[in-house]
Amino acid sequence: MALLGVNIDHVATIRQARRTVEPDPVWAAALAELGGADGITVHLREDRRHIQDRDLEVLRRTVQVKLNLEAAIAPAMVDIACRIRPDQVTLVPERREEVTTEGGLDVVGHREATAAAVARLRDAGIVVSLFIDPDPRQIEMAADLAVAAVELHTGEYANAATDTARHDELVRLARAAALVREVKLVLNAGHGLTYRNVVPVARLDGMHELNIGHSIVSRAVLVGFTQAVREMKSLVC
Repeated sequence: MALLGVNIDHVATIRQARRTVEPDPVWAAALAELGGADGITVHLREDRRHIQDRDLEVLRRTVQVKLNLEAAIAPAMVDIACRIRPDQVTLVPERREEVTTEGGLDVVGHREATAAAVARLRDAGIVVSLFIDPDPRQIEMAADLAVAAVELHTGEYANAATDTARHDELVRLARAAALVREVKLVLNAGHGLTYRNVVPVARLDGMHELNIGHSIVSRAVLVGFTQAVREMKSLVC
């Protein structure tokens, strides 16, 4: 049975479209908890395109489940994380021109900077996870850095155009998941998961937590946030 982390970034995206005060992602977090969310995830981007510093500060005071902050390895973002002290920080890649995160953090290619960020966060008493592609080299480097968890990037699986391609990507995820368990890291996954494709990923051996945002927010526009979370929770459990 996988846990469900609900990413509320796109509630803030709707708000920022008009530069107004609603909808408030803090309210969405409370409704997600009522719907059974096991965690709340937010990505404080360097360009502040959706979640704002105020959101993170209020969420830290109000969220009753795990608060997971996605952040770049940039020192300024690590500074904020160490000050706010979320329950977990998931280090992710970030490019200003991207619409959404386009792949996992290249831990192998950015080992020194990633290690520095991990060390600072661990010293602050924060659990650290790395958002990485289902690549053995990345998983092994994550283990070398002694993080607590990894979140496997499921975008290639979610975007597969054919049943055959989707099956191949699921096999790739399953093999990566087995390696994550072998090196004794907590296994999480996310990106592009929807009500239609989530079940096979949720059923991978050892899957601890799925982080899902856009699909839940899209559903919530039609049925309400609490109901949308309940429906997703019923699929991942």
